[in-house]
Amino acid sequence: MASEMGLEAEAAGVGEDAVLGERIRGLRKRRKMTLAQLAESANLSTGYISQIERKLAYPSIPALVNIAKSLGVTVQWFFAGASPVPQEEHGYVVRQGNRLKIQYEHGIVDELVTPKMSLQVEMIYTRLPPGTESAESYTHAGDGVGFVISGELEIWVGERHFHLYEGDSCSYSSGEPHRYRNSGSRETVVVWAISPPSF
Repeated sequence: MASEMGLEAEAAGVGEDAVLGERIRGLRKRRKMTLAQLAESANLSTGYISQIERKLAYPSIPALVNIAKSLGVTVQWFFAGASPVPQEEHGYVVRQGNRLKIQYEHGIVDELVTPKMSLQVEMIYTRLPPGTESAESYTHAGDGVGFVISGELEIWVGERHFHLYEGDSCSYSSGEPHRYRNSGSRETVVVWAISPPSF
């Protein structure tokens, strides 16, 4: 199985305007997996993965975590963007307009604010429209820290439940099942730090 650094090079061949479905399909085919095999491994339906690959649906966060694990990568591998990075800034600076993004179901958006596949920490800027959530718990390696920039966030870590407001933060082991929800009436913005990069 190719290393993640090798996979980044594979992703570069997909094109700057690559979208999530194309990246999933391309990696699945390179892994010589059928839709049915990926669906079984990720505990999802074949039809659901097919819809994601054909850009007819966005995945939930737990679904993409399962797809990534089944394909031997982290979710970070699927972040995509269209703007080139100046050579002198590559690996050091991420401009606001150059953030790599993933859109999930219900309009939740993650933006990678650290250089892709580098360092010992990854930071993700998340926007959650009112009423949206990661309804199912998920896990991955490492430790997580969340800081609420605006709005409010309910977060469940294992059996614990917390209600956070603007300026509040939380930390937890990402190996514990966790999920979150924007129960407020306006968009919530959260910055997550995950170390080592495992999402």
